[in-house]
Amino acid sequence: MAAGCKDTRTNSRLNWRTEFRDTDVEIAYQRSMQTHDACQMRYAMLVSAGLLLTFSVAEYHFLGFSESFLVLLAIRLLVMSACLLLSWAAWQRPALSQRTTPVNVVCLLAISGLLVTIPTRPELTGVHLASAVAASMVLYLFIPNRWHWVLINNAYMVVGFIVAMWLWSPISNGMMATSLLLLALLNLLGGLTMTQLNRLRREQFASLVAEREANHRLQAEIEERCQLEGRLRHLAATDHLTGIANRRRFFELAEHELKRAQRDKTPLALCMVDIDLFKNLNDQHGHATGDCVLASVAACCQTVLRETDIIGRYGGEEFVIALPNADLNTATDIAERLRITVAELSLPMIDPPFSLSVTVGVGCVEPGEAALDAAMLRADQALYEGKANGRNCVVVGSWLGHGRRSQHQLSSVTPHVDPTTDEVAAPIKGLADGLSPPLFGTR
Repeated sequence: MAAGCKDTRTNSRLNWRTEFRDTDVEIAYQRSMQTHDACQMRYAMLVSAGLLLTFSVAEYHFLGFSESFLVLLAIRLLVMSACLLLSWAAWQRPALSQRTTPVNVVCLLAISGLLVTIPTRPELTGVHLASAVAASMVLYLFIPNRWHWVLINNAYMVVGFIVAMWLWSPISNGMMATSLLLLALLNLLGGLTMTQLNRLRREQFASLVAEREANHRLQAEIEERCQLEGRLRHLAATDHLTGIANRRRFFELAEHELKRAQRDKTPLALCMVDIDLFKNLNDQHGHATGDCVLASVAACCQTVLRETDIIGRYGGEEFVIALPNADLNTATDIAERLRITVAELSLPMIDPPFSLSVTVGVGCVEPGEAALDAAMLRADQALYEGKANGRNCVVVGSWLGHGRRSQHQLSSVTPHVDPTTDEVAAPIKGLADGLSPPLFGTR
């Protein structure tokens, strides 16, 4: 059923000459067959030249070196030269095999040479008839030519053969009728065979074109799906508001850095960053301004961090940063630069006296720790300590032994005036022993 439908579609695209109705498709088909036609043309011309040479040897055997033989030899050599010249030209320029003029000139010349030999040896009726049959089959099967030119060449040969035989060959009416019937049957079979071959070749070409188009569509769909998958992966790993890694993606990258730090015996620090008084900012300026502040702070942090550092949005107004190959001193310096850069950030949508600032808690993965949880907890506790002691500062937390924290001196931390209370927050010099219960209170 499907094959029948495909044949119907293919036949509907072909005209009576078994060529595509669409000129562009026919040109594409001819271009695809160019190498095949040139190769077939070369072989046909070489075989024809060899047969002519063989006929010349046979004629010399029967005629000797006579005037008739010389005439036949001259005709054979002329046709042989044309065949060899066309074969060489098709080898040099394959497109020439599909040109109408050179191909048909050689065909008409070869047919004329065949017909001219009839008056010189009229008694060899069987030989002349066999030569005409062979020439007709070559025209149908081996010469890449268009349908109407094949009919013209064969009609010229059949008419010329009948006229030459009627004028010079003493054959009976029965032999003449047999010759006509044989040539008519030959042309019928040759025409049907040529039609079938052309149809099958064009059907195969149409199927190949359809397959390529289907492959191109499939390839385009695959590329589109890959791009869509890439966008989905990006959306799944990126915070849509700030453009940095979301919480899940951050911890995937941070776990990778933890394994590398454990393997290479290098330090790894974590920072918790919180925008000070963000709730008040939202209440006073609106959530649209709050979203702009979040995006601006995230971009500001990225300008301070190194290429190897990883930043992600932890939740709300909090950001988390992983600093590979950074001990506490290096991490503290980076955090302090980040704090100062954010404090110097000027946003036109924020009116005085409100000023933008962040509090940063720093924690380091200690030797022997196989997970990020402990370092995250220390950084988070340090962040709460900084929030409880005036904000706009960097606080470093580190565990030593059983629940005790060491003191870490901070540099370049200036007092900050709380715009809501007008109280001066003292710089944080380090961490005191223990944390108060309101650790998880409002920031």
